[in-house]
Amino acid sequence: MISESLQSLFKSILEKHTGQPEKIEKISSLSGGSINNALRVKTGRGTWFAKYNSADRYPQMFEKEALGLELLHSAGEVHTPEVIGYDSDDGQSMLVLEYVESAGENRTYWQDFGSSLARLHKHAGERFGLNHDNYIGSLEQFNNYHDNWIDFFINLRLEIQIKMARNQGLIDSSTVKRFEKLYPHLSDFFPVEKPSLIHGDLWSGNYMTNNRGEACIIDPAVYYGHRLMDIGMSKLFGGFAPQFYESYNREFPLENNWRQAVEIANLYPLMVHVNLFGGGYLGGVMDVLRRV
Repeated sequence: MISESLQSLFKSILEKHTGQPEKIEKISSLSGGSINNALRVKTGRGTWFAKYNSADRYPQMFEKEALGLELLHSAGEVHTPEVIGYDSDDGQSMLVLEYVESAGENRTYWQDFGSSLARLHKHAGERFGLNHDNYIGSLEQFNNYHDNWIDFFINLRLEIQIKMARNQGLIDSSTVKRFEKLYPHLSDFFPVEKPSLIHGDLWSGNYMTNNRGEACIIDPAVYYGHRLMDIGMSKLFGGFAPQFYESYNREFPLENNWRQAVEIANLYPLMVHVNLFGGGYLGGVMDVLRRV
């Protein structure tokens, strides 16, 4: 059973959304990952998903997640949970979302998922970045606008993670030099394209299947970036079904060298994992640097 203060926080968020007093009928704990605690909350008006964490340790995390979900939702291409609201009290932050009932995949699941992500990526921004910073996992993600993708990728994706890892003693100067040797060649891998609206953290743990048998994407790290970042993340831990990539390519074709390019894109999430979970992920980073 969650504390009275958390129950009050949930009811306050929901009442702001519905405009009516709410009575909690049942609360069930769900898996929330390593950062958040998650709940399924039933009230007289329906069932909701809530997650909470330390407001001091992760300031504005849920506000930034809500902004990202709303941006993806407004594109209207891939199902994302509706944002009900967020707030903080007594050292705890909470985000309340639509509860997505899960079901089995429909017959065209992967084809539809691939084409809908491609359509999402066609929503273009003027510059690379976003008008606010957010999080990837529990790490801050900085999104200052850049006109050029390569500069953005080096300055705000790779260099920040490299410096963090160097300061923690997780990588040495020889690894830093390997990155520096790669930088002049990045334009060989990333074709010049308009900034795409991307999920930003699209691995297999950040999508689910809704009650219509369609893909629903969750836990974003949104910004306008190169679409290869999403494609790369989708392949990082096993990859999605082949039909996903075939369908994506029919809707929004990738360059012929995209399979090698996504390895470069994945240097960012791999370095995030090095900084979050230690040097065990460094082997993956070094494999990419050696190959390219």
